[in-house]
Amino acid sequence: MFELFIIVVVILLAFLLLMLKQASENNLLYHDVVLDGQKERAALFFISDVHLRKINEKMLRKIDRKIDAVIIGGDFADKRTPIDRIYDNIELLQTLGPVYFVWGNNDREVGETTLRKIFNEKNVTILENNAILIQSLRNRFWLSAIDDPSSKNVRYSQTFKKCREGDPVIFISHNPEVFSFVRQNYNANIMMGGHLHGGQIRFGPYGIHPHGSFSMREGVATLISNGYGTTAIPLRFGAKPQCHVIDLHFQNRN
Repeated sequence: MFELFIIVVVILLAFLLLMLKQASENNLLYHDVVLDGQKERAALFFISDVHLRKINEKMLRKIDRKIDAVIIGGDFADKRTPIDRIYDNIELLQTLGPVYFVWGNNDREVGETTLRKIFNEKNVTILENNAILIQSLRNRFWLSAIDDPSSKNVRYSQTFKKCREGDPVIFISHNPEVFSFVRQNYNANIMMGGHLHGGQIRFGPYGIHPHGSFSMREGVATLISNGYGTTAIPLRFGAKPQCHVIDLHFQNRN
């Protein structure tokens, strides 16, 4: 009986170590999207749900292309995150390119005034119910994002009103549950979100949330990330952490 107990304990400890290992992985996924325009390539970096985690510098160094926009898709921090780590993570992301931040449901735990002050100091652009024009060499596209739905401060019409008809639009919401509504009511070429952590701990197809994915949904390229960090428990299984490089291939398709 005692031997059986020891075996069970060893198995549980091994499983725990495996979950800790998976939570600390640095997985960089690449995706391709074709957009109308003059022949050209641009690239975006997307990371969400960093929470308490320190971003891995070696992972960022592996990116071998110019990044036109670094997008933080919400939950960059929470009440556990030291202020120094927020600064460090911003500075690491800025080695890739200009940084744009979208609110998640946990970010304001740091203190909204505090975060706004940090972002202003570090020249991070906050996207909330707004759109900003990104100009590459030959083409232009919009980054458009809402405040987190949990804030009760979402203004969809305001978010899209600046986007010029015919320009590609990349829409970001921390919570992807709004994507269906946006597809039905507004024009977006790409949608990006996180929040769900891929369920964080899942067994095959079973988890409290769907696994992250990149797919075409009703003609819209849709990225739902597993996210980079973890919530209260620093464990993952079957839903590995992710960051993303999205290569935009502009070409005249007429």
